[in-house]
Amino acid sequence: MTAMSGQVWVSLISLGGVVLGGSLSYLVQHRTQLSAERAEQQRQKIAVSEARRGERLALLERFIEVGAEAERSALSRPSEWEENDDWFLTTRDAMYRLWVAERLIRIQFPLPVHHAARAYFLDLNRTVWEGLPDDESVRDYLEDNRLAFLDAARAVMG
Repeated sequence: MTAMSGQVWVSLISLGGVVLGGSLSYLVQHRTQLSAERAEQQRQKIAVSEARRGERLALLERFIEVGAEAERSALSRPSEWEENDDWFLTTRDAMYRLWVAERLIRIQFPLPVHHAARAYFLDLNRTVWEGLPDDESVRDYLEDNRLAFLDAARAVMG
């Protein structure tokens, strides 16, 4: 009986070792899997963040480019113009593209950036269509809001 009792103990200890080893192996694999999932989620988050940053940079470039085109139109604004003049047609297209870009900035950026873009757009729109008094410079009139927009965009983009 003692031999049998010794065999039972050996079997129980062996079974306990298998259960303990299996449990430890499961815990290590589970932890490794959780760690890998967290790393993958972090990689995906970074990829989405970089893609969004790229979209924002492209939108800023578009807004600045069309804004510069509209500023050139304001600088070359004739004192008299009609709706079929080349200046009007070119300017209308530029102002429409600037309006669209300004709306997209509202979607893609925090409100302070949009507010700065909107103020610049409104000043530029007024300057293009209504003109400025003879003693006022287009560049000087637009400078404050243009710089405020660029500073707000830079703060958000880091």
